[in-house]
Amino acid sequence: MKSELAALLLTAIGCMSAHTVFAAYPERPLRMIVPSAAGGQPDTNSRLVAAELSKQIGQQVVVDNRPGASSTIGFEAVARAQPDGYTIGYGGFPLATNPSLLAKVPYDVNKDFRMVILTNVSPNMIAITPALPVNSISELIAYAKRNPDQLMFGSTGSGSTMNLSMELFKILTSTRMVNVPYKGMQQVITEIIGGRLQLMSDNVTSVLPHVTAGRLRALGVTGPRRIPLAPDIPTVAEAGVAGYEITAWGGYMAPVGTSAPVVAKLNAELNKVIASPAIRERWVALGIEPVGGTPERFAEHVRKETAKWTDVIKRAGLKGE
Repeated sequence: MKSELAALLLTAIGCMSAHTVFAAYPERPLRMIVPSAAGGQPDTNSRLVAAELSKQIGQQVVVDNRPGASSTIGFEAVARAQPDGYTIGYGGFPLATNPSLLAKVPYDVNKDFRMVILTNVSPNMIAITPALPVNSISELIAYAKRNPDQLMFGSTGSGSTMNLSMELFKILTSTRMVNVPYKGMQQVITEIIGGRLQLMSDNVTSVLPHVTAGRLRALGVTGPRRIPLAPDIPTVAEAGVAGYEITAWGGYMAPVGTSAPVVAKLNAELNKVIASPAIRERWVALGIEPVGGTPERFAEHVRKETAKWTDVIKRAGLKGE
């Protein structure tokens, strides 16, 4: 009887201690590792989130940029961080593609991270040079089939959403087009406007201003639904390519070993952040869709995306650069 009482007392003390720690969290600034350089969309999104999260929790959230090696430098930094709730990391599209693109990845997505929340998704827009005699997705498919390997699309390298959106298009339409890699998306846009490339698929923010100005012609949106910024442009799927869908996406994760109460706290606070007008209005204006939800939702999203893009990368014969 005494041993049972002692066990109950220890359990109660443990619960009280966990509750006390959880109630006090966070007691100091948080570090948010972003696996890309300053100025890109992951960095811009994260700085908006960090500023809003800081206001909510009463502690500074410091963005720590760790670019390079297809995001693996930043991802590894998150995986190796102390699982004390004071380091989180931005997890984006390369989480799903790196394992099949790269010869060696210094982390295990399934073993080294605890997913916290999927915060956003954003589609690309397929656009062409106006010099191309094509006005729809179906006409693009027909033109490509009449002219195999003659159409050139630009991308920022193997495995990027710019690249994979067109590789998926080629697979689903049985067409042959040539990928031309560049260091930056602005170079790609310049080359298409100049007529040296014929088409591209990039995020709405970079493409739409050129479409509006008549320098590019938009054919389709790569996501599952039309976007408020361009409601007249159909999705690629509704334009005739059944099963076609690709979006860039991002969320936040913590090192494995981070306690469940802390993950729950972070998830709740980040759900509030992306529901706030300061974030939602800014993102929608950029063609970014806020998501939110549970840690399990993000984990399942990463699993599905990994399976999908592993198959596409294999079929397309892609390798990391």
